[in-house]
This record gives sequence, structure tokens and C-alpha cells, in this order.
Amino acid sequence: MIQARQRRNLLSAFAFFSLSACAGPRTRQPAPQDTPAATSTREADRTRAAISAAATPTAAETPAPTAAGRMVEQVVALPAPRPQGTLSLEEALVKRRSLRAFAEAPLTPAELGQLLWAAQGITHKAGLRTAPSAGALYPLELYAVTREAAYRYRPQGHQLIAHRHGDLRPALHAAGLLQDSILTAPAVFVIAAVYARTERKYGAERTPRYVHLEAGHAAQGLLLQAVALGLGGVPIGAFYDDQVQRALALPADHAPLYLIPVGRPR
Repeated sequence: MIQARQRRNLLSAFAFFSLSACAGPRTRQPAPQDTPAATSTREADRTRAAISAAATPTAAETPAPTAAGRMVEQVVALPAPRPQGTLSLEEALVKRRSLRAFAEAPLTPAELGQLLWAAQGITHKAGLRTAPSAGALYPLELYAVTREAAYRYRPQGHQLIAHRHGDLRPALHAAGLLQDSILTAPAVFVIAAVYARTERKYGAERTPRYVHLEAGHAAQGLLLQAVALGLGGVPIGAFYDDQVQRALALPADHAPLYLIPVGRPR
């Protein structure tokens, strides 16, 4: 499968205010190339042990099933995205830097929605989105992980769908080689890909290129929007794919490509 041949090195606690309640595992990858070369074998063993322990979700983190065994879909309608802002594109490009130290303040629903829209929002009545997609097939799935829960973004209707309850950032932190920005950011955006959507048209050889390019487009849109909102973020590709899938209970065909912690500068 494409997922086994390609390395995905290519995302908040936000207050609910009045909003209420709203994987086939892959073979573990070797540690990514950007881990420190000087890490000892003993330290690596401790890291793997932490990953195994922290990335195993508990039963309390999953939504309660109905009597028929199906999960109840909990939907949060996000504030409408703003098509205009106070910062020009040129200024955002100049100011964009990778931010790894965050204040504790959560993102607001409006900020969270604006960031999701910048990455995968619908901008045309035909369903076209902010990020270009080969054949307009849109293989990406976008998740937001906050202190309260993990949500999947639904571009149609600009909505959040509750995916898992509870704070899953510690599990992502372990799966992401203990990078502190994953643990301290109020929101971690996860970009995942469903390769089959693109492969049906473009085949197994070209699909990885097209999907990975699209993930980069979406990530840059999100990062520039963060700057325009007075926020910051950092794109992360150093993580164990299977551990991220397990931590978030992603569907087997949702391959994680990016973790993007976002928050206010500290």
C-alpha cells in the first residue's frame, strides 16, 4: 500500500463558551532523521516506552455509543470565516516564523474556525477550497486537538465533529518524540490523507506527490492565517505515524502527514 511505502514527513484548548458537547496499524517507522543524533540507546528506549504508554487511549476518551452501538455525532457550528483581515499577505509572509513556545490562553471558536477554513475551507459554490487539490479530489482530513477533545473539520457547513473526548495532546506529545510544542500549544492541528481518493484517478505512482503537495499548501495557508490572527505555529513531521493514528483513533485509511501546534506567543 502507498501508506507503507511513503514516509509522511510533510496539526487547544479553546473554550466552549456557550457551546456544549459539543486503526490497521502500520509497522513502526524508524525514528525520523531530524531526531538528535547524539540520543543514547537508553534515552531512545525511554522515549519508545513513553510513546507506548501515553499513546494508548482510555475507554473514557471515546464518545458513548448508542444502544445500537453507533457513536452519536456531535456537531459544533463554527463562527463564519472572515474573508478580510487587517494584515496583508505580504506582511504575513514577512512575519511568519516557526513558534514553539506558547501562552496558556486557549483559542477562541472564531480563531479556531478561521484557521481550519484557511487550510481546507470552501470558497466557491462548486465546493472548491482554499488549498488547491489535484483533480479537486480533496484527499485531506483535518483534525483539531484541544484540551477538551479532538475534532474533525467538516468543510461543508464549516463545522467541527467531535471525534474523541478528553485531552489527547499528551499522547500526541509522546508520539511526536516528546517535542514540547505539541504538549503546550492550546491547539494541535493534524493533517491526514486518504490516498485512495486521489489514487482512483491518478494511480499509485503519482498520488503520493499530489497528496503531499496538497498537504503543504494547506499547512502554509493555516500558518499564514495564524500570523494574521496574531498567533503562531510550527509544522512538525517528526512523529511515529502508527502512534498518532492510535492516539487519535484515526480510521485505518487516514494517514497522518503533519502535526501543527498553534497558539499565542509566550
